[in-house]
Amino acid sequence: MFNKTKAYLYDHLTKLKHILAQEGKETKNMLEIYIKFTTGKAGKKEMKKANQQFRDLLKSAGLGVFLVLPFAPITIPLVVKLSRKIGVELLPSSVREQLPKDQE
Repeated sequence: MFNKTKAYLYDHLTKLKHILAQEGKETKNMLEIYIKFTTGKAGKKEMKKANQQFRDLLKSAGLGVFLVLPFAPITIPLVVKLSRKIGVELLPSSVREQLPKDQE
């Protein structure tokens, strides 16, 4: 049982590592686009992509608030599930891409 739990944890922590690495790359790209925009070298398509990443970043920061609450492992999934019922997506796109289709 311990090995099964260890493998489960390892698998999920590896997925989290990949998600955070992807978010880091996308955020760096977003900042580069914003810098290009200040010099007038960024197009509308690039700005749309950067703004979408900024929204994802704000979503991540918003969920981070729940990490300090007691019972966070229960609170966060509950908040995400309730938000989906009212039509609001709290998870960043990079996290949604990693979820199996049955969990979305």
